[in-house]
Amino acid sequence: MTIAAQASRMRFHVDGWDPTYGSSVENAEYNIADSTAKVTPHIELAPADWKPISPSQVSAPGAVLFVDGVRRVEARIWIEQPPSGFVDGVRRVEARIWIEQPPSAEPATSTGNTVRDAQMALCASYAAGTVCCCPDRGAHLLTIDYQRGLFTTATNAADVPTTAGTYKATITPDDQDQNLAVLLSTALQRQLTELEVLVATHARTALTGHGVPDGSDLLVVDGPLRGRTHLPRALGFIKSHRTAYLPPDLHAMIATLAPGERSPVFLMGTSWDRHAWYLRLPCTPGAPWAGIVRLECAADIPAAAAIELANLSQALLPRYASIEYKDTRAPQNLVPVAGLERELRRHLGNPILLSRALRVASAS
Repeated sequence: MTIAAQASRMRFHVDGWDPTYGSSVENAEYNIADSTAKVTPHIELAPADWKPISPSQVSAPGAVLFVDGVRRVEARIWIEQPPSGFVDGVRRVEARIWIEQPPSAEPATSTGNTVRDAQMALCASYAAGTVCCCPDRGAHLLTIDYQRGLFTTATNAADVPTTAGTYKATITPDDQDQNLAVLLSTALQRQLTELEVLVATHARTALTGHGVPDGSDLLVVDGPLRGRTHLPRALGFIKSHRTAYLPPDLHAMIATLAPGERSPVFLMGTSWDRHAWYLRLPCTPGAPWAGIVRLECAADIPAAAAIELANLSQALLPRYASIEYKDTRAPQNLVPVAGLERELRRHLGNPILLSRALRVASAS
């Protein structure tokens, strides 16, 4: 058989996701050995009885609250370190900063002298908000908040005031075993998570005037539920997959899910515990894991409550799935979340103006 004939028989599917976001499935079918998660599969069904579960009749929540956050690094800066003997507790030395120069240039003082002892830091903007979907008002922005921060391990760091707002200093303990960029990025993500919890809490307070009975709402967090499992009636919504957590035979079953079907609920433990299940959103037939999302809820709720949340997510979330010709991350990027992301990025401000404000501040 010629190469051309072989090629004519090859079947393939194009991943609908925008390549700049990676893939909706990143090694999910190959990294089984890499997963160290402790999985308890018999929460809803015994492993031998695992099968796709069809939607069931459930009572709709009074409102669905979608929570998301965005972040953007405005500049990498260098903070000059004071000479030994001039540290906090003896004498406070205000930090001087330099905006990172092109790779060929060394960070330099205003007099042109090379900075020999400076630590890299991040100036970033981040925002979080909540979209409420309720019968009386439809989908609408409920709460939003944004902040700017300076993330560093430099103990002499101070807040950086600019004409575009103040970058509040967050000093992270240094860890020589971890890459500095990763350490600072983690600190930024931690602050964003805290802001998401804050806006979610405020959103439930703001529901008072919406005619929604207390305790009848459902909170859907875009991303893992880590750090937010204490929020009642909350789901984590994971769009992409990097690791196969289930045993091979159960993992293979996920690819057989039809649109609207879900896997049985299982308990999963890594550095934290949670109930989890997989759900396929409505999508164009394609790759085995096309349209698959993972849902999470708290581990400390009864199994019956976790199964009830799974049934609710199965009946509710497919109606919010995005469409391929409108969203490059369809169907996983839910329509309310996509709209919220656009609004949050608008609140971050113009990156060119923010960069200019930082440069002015560094020169003053």
